[in-house]
Amino acid sequence: MPVVTVDMWDGRTVEQKKQLAEGITALMTTKLGVPPEAVIIIINDIPKHNWAIAGKLASE
Repeated sequence: MPVVTVDMWDGRTVEQKKQLAEGITALMTTKLGVPPEAVIIIINDIPKHNWAIAGKLASE
């Protein structure tokens, strides 16, 4: 049973997350041959002020 974790900046709509989950599930079933009900997806919305790149907050 594959578990996919997606860490991304917050701000996406529920519809966008739904489409992402559907796409990841389709890819896992096609490429790995696992049934859709075996695919678990965890989406973590992270505020830009909690994410840093090259020593600077992404919110800056």
